[in-house]
Amino acid sequence: MTMKMTAKMNRKPIAHRFLSLLLICHLSFISQYSSFGQTLSPSAQASLITYGPGDDDISSSFGHTEIRIYDPATGLDRDYSYGGFDYNADSFVLKFLRGTLPYQLTVHSLYQVIYYYQQTNRSIREQQLNLSPTQRQHLFAALEKNYLPQNREYRYKFYYDNCSTRPRDMIVEACGDSLTIPSRAQMTGKSYRDWMNDYLGGKPWSQLVMNLSIGKPADEQTDGWHAMYLPDQVHDQLVHAMLRQANGQVVPLIGGERTVLSAQKTFRKQVSLLFDPDVVFTILGIVVVVFTIRRYRVPGKVDRWIDLLLFSFTGFLGWVLFLLWVATDHGVTAWNSTLLYMMPLHLPLVYWATSSTTTARRRTFYFGITSVLILLGMILSKVPGGVDAVFPLTLLVRCIVNMQPVRLGRQTPMLID
Repeated sequence: MTMKMTAKMNRKPIAHRFLSLLLICHLSFISQYSSFGQTLSPSAQASLITYGPGDDDISSSFGHTEIRIYDPATGLDRDYSYGGFDYNADSFVLKFLRGTLPYQLTVHSLYQVIYYYQQTNRSIREQQLNLSPTQRQHLFAALEKNYLPQNREYRYKFYYDNCSTRPRDMIVEACGDSLTIPSRAQMTGKSYRDWMNDYLGGKPWSQLVMNLSIGKPADEQTDGWHAMYLPDQVHDQLVHAMLRQANGQVVPLIGGERTVLSAQKTFRKQVSLLFDPDVVFTILGIVVVVFTIRRYRVPGKVDRWIDLLLFSFTGFLGWVLFLLWVATDHGVTAWNSTLLYMMPLHLPLVYWATSSTTTARRRTFYFGITSVLILLGMILSKVPGGVDAVFPLTLLVRCIVNMQPVRLGRQTPMLID
């Protein structure tokens, strides 16, 4: 074999591999976008998938909603989920905390995720949508257009624009004015916060943190439409929705329902009593009050270090809540009444008010104003549970002790550093 022939044969595999690589890339591109512009067959089905709440993390506590398009004639089976986001995004943690992390539409097959939901013991329910072929095609085309790279990202809003409201909106848009949801304008008697707390009873610390973090917008009363920020509400309300067909006949939007996966009935994990936030803060309050009374009545003195510790911690939490209000885009953390007793300025004003050179007037002024704010915060607060009463009362006890103007002939209680 000559050198020339060898060179030709060496070039052939290289060219073959290059062409194979191009073919693979081309097929990958086609598989990703081939559904766009595709016409569904008459046997195609559209359905709403509702995943039940889970205990694996806080994001699973409220369930999840997807839209499924299934066409047995072509083998198409796609679930459209608005709950995806990119863990590798630049400044992921910062964007997540600020509420600016873009969520995105992702696509998968229902049967690709069944194992995960089985492992986490979460139910899957499928509701068949009684759409006409035109409406079904319109829904499919809108979802595919939304899945294009330039369209798939959106700004997630916990109450207003999320993985439950987006599928609802897509279905409503596909149906147009032929769809009627009877409960849409009916008041539910619950606020956004109330609905949220229905799902957080088994997670007391998460419930406490989320309730402390949200403000007045969360206390707005909801009608049926706005309650559908929760997947279960989308599921339940669409059961009663009616659809007017082209011939004038009115039929239920939901043509049928099946349970794809049933969650097993298990005993929900409960937080140990000693680690329940109400118990923890009650014990803290009792310790502080007993310590305060013993130190004040016997020596007639007030300890400076405990005020620095309590009010510095409170001020730090206040700054966190304040930044959630002014430096984030969550939309529900504004006008937080908790800031009245978790006033950010406690840090550093408590040092100014309790220094060894402070005057009785200065101390009384600071703790007097603080007492008024604590009482206002307790009255206006909507945080459930005992923490929102016990912790402010603990602070109030320290305020009252520090405001005593005369004790055993002194102008103010002596401070111990």
